[in-house]
Amino acid sequence: MDSTENGECKSQVQDQTGGNRPPKDPGAPDRAAGPSMMERWNPRALFRLIWPLVIEQILAVTMGVADTVMISSVGEHAVSGINIVDNINNLLIIAFIALSTGGAVVVSQYIGRRDHRNAALAAKQLLYAVSIISLLILVFAFFFRRPIIRIVYGNMDTDVLEAAALYMMVTSLSYPFLAIYNANAALFRAVGNSKVTMRIALLVNALNIGGNAFFIFVLHWGVLGAALSTLISRALAAVITLVLLYRGHGRPIRLEGLLKIRFLRPMLRSILNVGIPSGLESSMFMVGRLLTQRIFPVFGTAAMAGNAVAGVVNSFSFMPGSACGMALLTIVGQCVGAGDYGAARKQCERIMKITYAITAGLSLFIWIFRGPLIGIFSLSREAQDFGSIFLQIHCISMILAWPLSFALPNALRAAGDARYVMWVATISMWTLRVSMSYILTFALGLGPLGVWLAMGCDFIGRGSFYLGRWLRGRWQGKRVIE
Repeated sequence: MDSTENGECKSQVQDQTGGNRPPKDPGAPDRAAGPSMMERWNPRALFRLIWPLVIEQILAVTMGVADTVMISSVGEHAVSGINIVDNINNLLIIAFIALSTGGAVVVSQYIGRRDHRNAALAAKQLLYAVSIISLLILVFAFFFRRPIIRIVYGNMDTDVLEAAALYMMVTSLSYPFLAIYNANAALFRAVGNSKVTMRIALLVNALNIGGNAFFIFVLHWGVLGAALSTLISRALAAVITLVLLYRGHGRPIRLEGLLKIRFLRPMLRSILNVGIPSGLESSMFMVGRLLTQRIFPVFGTAAMAGNAVAGVVNSFSFMPGSACGMALLTIVGQCVGAGDYGAARKQCERIMKITYAITAGLSLFIWIFRGPLIGIFSLSREAQDFGSIFLQIHCISMILAWPLSFALPNALRAAGDARYVMWVATISMWTLRVSMSYILTFALGLGPLGVWLAMGCDFIGRGSFYLGRWLRGRWQGKRVIE
């Protein structure tokens, strides 16, 4: 591995853009080299980018439900063990998911500048970074899996602990594959090719379900079978996306010379400047969410069941909005890279209108049909009542502020304003969601409703700050690439 000093690396990166040619002013987009950002991202192009992302988000949720249903045939200890590890995995893999976000922003800005050679260099730097970090996390999770499980969840039945330890041992081997796939998927989205990741998600999820069926129902390998199915499907996803990028299917990015490893510090710094704040923000969100979920057991099984079912139902209302947020990373990143801030504002406004329309429509649908939706699950009358009230609160919160609080910050990240997003999200999480949950629930006596009301306050609070930041244009002074 060849590491160079900052000055040498920066000159090397600049040389890739055109020899001795003077650097291009990032505030002046090169309109002669192609269509403007408004022309490139017309409504038809937006639709082609967003709808595969929506399908991919739906697959992520529905396949997770399918996995749980299939492993439930093994027993409650298997379901509990896998659920425990999945929650821990979500905390551990935040690092390379956040790095993928940083890489997507850097690459999309280079593409907006029409600097395709540096875009390819940044793509390779992203792959090197996520590979190293995921290997370190793999070693940590593999050898310390039992202490990690005990620290996070405390004492538990022996059969649950054994199932969790086995599942974590095997799935930890998939971390590098998952990291590479996430990075490659982010690169495909950065160039506006979301159909590739959708098709791969379809293939991999089908393989995962087929693998579960074979290992669990035919070979009767139980938890081990579920873990192997996950490992194989993630490995296949990583290999397929690497091959496609190597063969040029990620135009204008093409990965060549991956084995000639060279770290370019300015590019890595640019990726980390977006990725580290995003990772810290996600970590704080997960920890805060865990603390608020610990409230429900105090109020009994009915409150826990109602909360769980409401969470499953409302997860479907997030998916189109999350897809629009991913689209904002690509489009705003390209606009900012081209120096076309006017197009960035207009495209963001267009996508936010779409996000609000879809979110409102889905929320109204859930509100109207919340009874039948909750009735799908075998719950007591008390648990159904809890779930219905939780969903009503959540639907109002979604319509009011979810797009502002979770889609709009991607536009700020794409412009390089990731630190502001991190600080707002962290402060809002700990003051409005966590602290207010305990105040409303216990001090004011609202019971478990307080958690969902505090969640709505969190949406409105952080969304208001993000909107103000965007409208004031403070994000325009940020710089991601040189």
